[in-house]
Amino acid sequence: MKWVWIAVGGPLALVVAFGAYQSLWANPRAIRELREDPQGGRAKKVMLLTLPSGKSLPVNYLRDGQTVYAAADFPWWRELKEGGGRGSVLIQGETHHGFVRVELEDETLRDSVFERLRPTAPRFLGTMVVVDLD
Repeated sequence: MKWVWIAVGGPLALVVAFGAYQSLWANPRAIRELREDPQGGRAKKVMLLTLPSGKSLPVNYLRDGQTVYAAADFPWWRELKEGGGRGSVLIQGETHHGFVRVELEDETLRDSVFERLRPTAPRFLGTMVVVDLD
């Protein structure tokens, strides 16, 4: 029984530790860098997405005209599952407002966007988030 707890608890502890690392250290550092150096290397690939709840997080993005795409690998996208809502993005120092939603139906669009947004990631990973800018 002890080995079962180790087998289950070990990976779970790693997931919790990674989440804590992201939210307490990596994300605040990336957010600060996006705000302080809007023309820097990170800002060319990463935007600051503010969800309808007000939560802000750095995510890789692909902009196509008035539409911005992002990939979510963590459960933060679930707040958008019931239809989405108003939010904003900070892209290279400019704030844009729009409607933030999750796209779960159009797999062809998802594959096309993810091929450009994250070409080396396994295709089955990630949920596509769409921001339709005003």
